[in-house]
Amino acid sequence: MPPRVGFLGLGIMGSAMANNILKAGFPLHVYNRTASKAGGLLTAGATLTPHPLALAQDAEVIIAMVTGPEALDELIWGEQGAAGAFSAEKTFINMSSVPPRYTRELAAELAPLGIAFIDAPVSGTKKPAEDGKLLILAGGDQEKIAALEPLFAAMGQKVIYCGEVGQGSVMKMTINLLLGVMMAGLAETINFGQKNGLEPETILEVILSGSLSSGLFQMKAEMVRDMAFPPNFPLKHMTKDLKFIIDTAYESGAPTPAAHAVLQLFRYGVAFQWGDEDFAAVLKILKHLNGRT
Repeated sequence: MPPRVGFLGLGIMGSAMANNILKAGFPLHVYNRTASKAGGLLTAGATLTPHPLALAQDAEVIIAMVTGPEALDELIWGEQGAAGAFSAEKTFINMSSVPPRYTRELAAELAPLGIAFIDAPVSGTKKPAEDGKLLILAGGDQEKIAALEPLFAAMGQKVIYCGEVGQGSVMKMTINLLLGVMMAGLAETINFGQKNGLEPETILEVILSGSLSSGLFQMKAEMVRDMAFPPNFPLKHMTKDLKFIIDTAYESGAPTPAAHAVLQLFRYGVAFQWGDEDFAAVLKILKHLNGRT
């Protein structure tokens, strides 16, 4: 029998991931602070739990996919938190984007409870999550990760082992550094060319027709054309991750000049109240700043 799975957090990513777990045949319990977001999953056969503790009591494998350390701490350690039911018979998988330092500290805090802890953030946004095509960036006990392969396969196309607990979070920050810099670079290129008389469609044609093309640029081209940015990966979440990246770089001594510049640009977007739009709205930020710097 497949293990009973509990899923904490039903946002843009979590709801899609939980739905794929359910479709793969795993018994699923879910919890979300806003219970109404679970409606479609309940119709498909999931069970809604009233609080994280009840979910952890019912499940053998507990997964969290929330916005960051504060939300995760509340789910684990808060009133009726999941940690009250953690034991050596259970596994906890954090798939949220959090700093590596936090992950390692959490591992140390969970160790006395005996629960197996896997650090497994994902690379991918809304569409890959819906299609079960995420990359799982796993850190922790390699044998335990291998045993969880059927569960990970329900959510992703590949599991990449990154090392001990914390290294999954390092890989997530590493990939999101490139993601943020690439998107800011595309936006700056479009804005620069357009300010100098080129049509955005012509710029995109050149980029997408040659060696500079990438899956990311192809995915965001429609948003750039329409100047409309429905959230696949909200700008506010990219801003948060860039701050995590810079904090981690400071701790490790890695120079990250591009990350510092891009973080400031994304912070403008949050200040302009565009944080809930897709992070491709960095183009919107640059257009707003035209002639003001």
